[in-house]
Amino acid sequence: MSDKNSPLGDGSKKIRVGMVNYLNTKPLLYGLERKPISDRIELIGDYPSKVAQLLINDEIDLGLIPVAVLPSLSEYHIIGDYCIGTQGEIASVALFSEVPMNEIKKVYLDYQSRTSVALLKYLMKEYWGIDPEIVESLNEDYRSEIKGTTAGLVIGDRALEQRKISTFIFDLGSEWRAITGLPFVFAAWVSKKQLPDEFIQLFNEANAVGLQHIDEIVAENPFDLYDLKKYYNLHLSYKLDSNKLKGMELFLSGLKTA
Repeated sequence: MSDKNSPLGDGSKKIRVGMVNYLNTKPLLYGLERKPISDRIELIGDYPSKVAQLLINDEIDLGLIPVAVLPSLSEYHIIGDYCIGTQGEIASVALFSEVPMNEIKKVYLDYQSRTSVALLKYLMKEYWGIDPEIVESLNEDYRSEIKGTTAGLVIGDRALEQRKISTFIFDLGSEWRAITGLPFVFAAWVSKKQLPDEFIQLFNEANAVGLQHIDEIVAENPFDLYDLKKYYNLHLSYKLDSNKLKGMELFLSGLKTA
């Protein structure tokens, strides 16, 4: 098997790991940047949909990717017991507007995450009962268009900034919980090929480390616009437990029938 296609895990080749450059990943990143796992991996950072594309193109071996991508993969393996999820309000994935929901005429979509876009479209059609004009944004400039009857889906750190600007905030995690009673998984660790069990165990242990160092992570990442301790402990839920898997399966089944 060629080096290009072989995440060996036997010391002869580092496993390429696609990581998302958001504040919400800092607790997972904490352990990955430290030994012993740091000697085994090469971290490659980008925004969620780009990390997904890197995995699709075999430019990485393992990535923290939007779960909405999973149905498009002919083979995939969810790696480990950690994810980017929420039990309810996520705070950093929301539809922002200056007017109430029923007055929204146009919605700009965030280009950075396929899962958030798919979830918003589902909520608008199946739950909110609104049918605004959809604009697929390709750059950062769209946030300046969130005014009047034009709303915008914003995710990640930029969503925490937008909370200080917009009048109405429709949190996608809260809305999903209200409909289904289940938590939501926005991104999971995914590979296209089976990875060695020994590596997966080591990787899983590294993911867990940062969750024991939240205060340290908050101190290392000053952020005046939002209380990161609250964000990590209340809004985000990192363990990929059975309820999150149920929520993810329900969401993915909805994508297949949409």
